[in-house]
Amino acid sequence: MSQPAAVIDVGSNTVRLVVARRESLPTPVHTDKATPGLGREIEACGRLSGTAIATTADTVRRFCADARAHGAASIEVLVTAPGRQAENGAELVEAIERAAGILVRVLSPEEEAELAFAGAVAVASPSAPVVAVVDLGGASTELAVGCAGEGPSWVRSVDLGAVRLTHRLLDATHPAPKDVEAAREAVAEAFSGVTPPLPGAALAVGGSVRALGRVVGRCLARGELAAAASILPACTAEALVERFDVSKQRAPLLLAAALILSEVQQRLVVPLEVADGGVREGALLLARREAAAA
Repeated sequence: MSQPAAVIDVGSNTVRLVVARRESLPTPVHTDKATPGLGREIEACGRLSGTAIATTADTVRRFCADARAHGAASIEVLVTAPGRQAENGAELVEAIERAAGILVRVLSPEEEAELAFAGAVAVASPSAPVVAVVDLGGASTELAVGCAGEGPSWVRSVDLGAVRLTHRLLDATHPAPKDVEAAREAVAEAFSGVTPPLPGAALAVGGSVRALGRVVGRCLARGELAAAASILPACTAEALVERFDVSKQRAPLLLAAALILSEVQQRLVVPLEVADGGVREGALLLARREAAAA
């Protein structure tokens, strides 16, 4: 059995670690996550505070130590939207590299979409020949469409995610109908130029996607997403945490997630299936292939 590999994913809302055996499909042996909330600082100030940078760097250092303790032979650190969107994203990368003693890779939107596609398709094994993958993050949403065995042939990134939309228009405990409608219009405008090829199946990935799936089910069709957008404004974060086991950091983002996914689903036509694989699994698969080819 080959030694495990690790991927640490620094996103707008969470920092996640997965240590997995490098088999035909990544088999996790250890996972962890932290929620420094970088996306909110970027939205509020355009840049990250020294405290946020230091906290994130220390989290990655700790995750690297945990990965090695669980036998990881290699560790890859990926930074998504925070590295692209923060004015001082380079400072975040430098701090992580100093604290963890490991090089950091800042993913372009296209690279993020391609890894999400690879990870989601590999884990879900959809039967449709043409598949779409929607990677809903905190600050951006990536879409990729292509053949399951070949990778995406069409990729787009929209600079709107669940944290960004919540911060801008849905930050009240109970958003008013006019706020929900304003958010819906902002989503439609952000995606107005996005016309994907129509797939036979669609997968949705990301922390907010999985949390929304706990509330309305893992098949996110038009009806389920419309129901979520109708019900969630009246739900408190505490009620979502207690009833659906959603984290208290994630619960306030679910309405924004439902509105964004509803717009995407209308453009893809087919229902969105909640998928467990994503960027981290895609990176692990790519590392396995590169190791096999070496």
